[in-house]
Amino acid sequence: MERERIDDILHGLIEKLAAVEHERWSQWQRYVHGKCTRQPDGSLLLSADLVVRWEQQIATKYADLDDADKERDREQVRKYLPIIASALWGRNLG
Repeated sequence: MERERIDDILHGLIEKLAAVEHERWSQWQRYVHGKCTRQPDGSLLLSADLVVRWEQQIATKYADLDDADKERDREQVRKYLPIIASALWGRNLG
């Protein structure tokens, strides 16, 4: 496949992949908000144990994650693959 064609395909994927990314982010935010305690002023309080856990994950490179954390990341990537495959095969998944 010529480079220009690949660039066109990749450019065409931006909106579709951005929609998947927004859904992924929304799902994560629902999860995080569900772990918080809503304060009277509407702010959210996150428990110290979750802060410690997530800060450790933030500081950990992918290669150093345990198998369960790596699999959770892979699950997220798999959501993108049908859109990328469809573009490469010349099909439109909508």
